[in-house]
Amino acid sequence: MPAPNQITVSQLNRLIGTPDCPILVDVCIDEDFEGDAFLIPGSFRHPFNDIEGLADRLRDKRAVIICQKGKKLSQGVVAYLQHEGISAEALEGGMFAWRDAGLPRIPHGALPPRDAKGRTIWVTRLRPKIDRIACPWLIRRFVDPSAVFLYVTAQEVDGVAERFNATPFDIDGVFWSHRGDRCTFDTMIEEFKLETEALNRFAAIVRGADTDRHDISPQCAGLMAASLGLSRMYRDDLAQLEAGLLLYDAFYRWCRDASDETHDWPGSRSAK
Repeated sequence: MPAPNQITVSQLNRLIGTPDCPILVDVCIDEDFEGDAFLIPGSFRHPFNDIEGLADRLRDKRAVIICQKGKKLSQGVVAYLQHEGISAEALEGGMFAWRDAGLPRIPHGALPPRDAKGRTIWVTRLRPKIDRIACPWLIRRFVDPSAVFLYVTAQEVDGVAERFNATPFDIDGVFWSHRGDRCTFDTMIEEFKLETEALNRFAAIVRGADTDRHDISPQCAGLMAASLGLSRMYRDDLAQLEAGLLLYDAFYRWCRDASDETHDWPGSRSAK
């Protein structure tokens, strides 16, 4: 059983990818991090000795603090944050325990640059349907919960990317886009090293819906129908994205926890 100020690897793993996931902060010293430059999905780096700056960023939020072994750095930061009235826990065993459990880790070099507020900035075409909602969902849930998404006319994506130091995605000729018969969602899962049974199952559904190959999975047509419905309900692309996050949360939880469950009607009842 973990100490009262700790969370286990398995407990944290169940939270990652869900709206209930705490803010994840990697406080490994630079020397340790450079020797193993990976991040737990959704986490960001912060100097362990900048408690004031970290406390300002975490105010009114729950946090998990991660260091190399789950010892002095993370537990010291947790104690300081608790003194500041912030709910915080240390990851038991630290990054080493996460790595040894064989769980996904994002290569730090795969992450786009962050702005002055520590956010990644992404830009794509207006009027999203499948990939341009699926990819922001993946980024918000597994890469950068604070990510900013800019939806602009197709001909202005490159210019906006250059002027605003944003990363373009899901357009022709950029790194974060379709590759062969696979969609941008697949590309992001591959490049961020997020392959899990649940995300791979979800990727097949997104791929089939996005490329009109509904034979890939029975759920493809349902995702397409729901996505087209959302696009008719919302004129504002960011409002559509916020609504779409809930839809993708539901599909992900089905992929992770409920794909073997069935339902019938009427329910079981005594024979007359």
